[in-house]
Amino acid sequence: MIIDQLSNTHLYAGISDKINKAFQYLQNTDLDNVAPGKYPIDGDNIFAIVQEYTTLDSADEKMEAHRKHIDVQYMIKGTELVGHMLLKDQVPCKVYDEQEDYMLFAEEPTFFTQMAAGTFMIFYPTDPHMPCIKEGEPAMVKKVVVKVKI
Repeated sequence: MIIDQLSNTHLYAGISDKINKAFQYLQNTDLDNVAPGKYPIDGDNIFAIVQEYTTLDSADEKMEAHRKHIDVQYMIKGTELVGHMLLKDQVPCKVYDEQEDYMLFAEEPTFFTQMAAGTFMIFYPTDPHMPCIKEGEPAMVKKVVVKVKI
């Protein structure tokens, strides 16, 4: 898991060419004016999902993890909390869905991080995460999740 500001993506340039393409999309796209939806960046290898939603109560949510994709999540507008934990020997409460590339875990997050506008987070398959959580009262946010195929 990596948490940082978009202005610091140069520090992560050596991770992979695909992650760099995700960063280039985030840096070179007028995200304030992009409508919610799915946008190809490099076919099925890298694509962006722009979302607008109201943040949720963590009591009603589950931790999620993926196997085929790395999530590069970037907050465009607003603030939410994101729960985290490390994947060890937890057993999913919803088994892995091959087509949708996710599984769910009932465990509580080990910790929460505030994700404000300008912040990005990278989640690898060993990083169960719980995005979309309200900080105080529910609020509208706009976020993009760039899916990078492993």
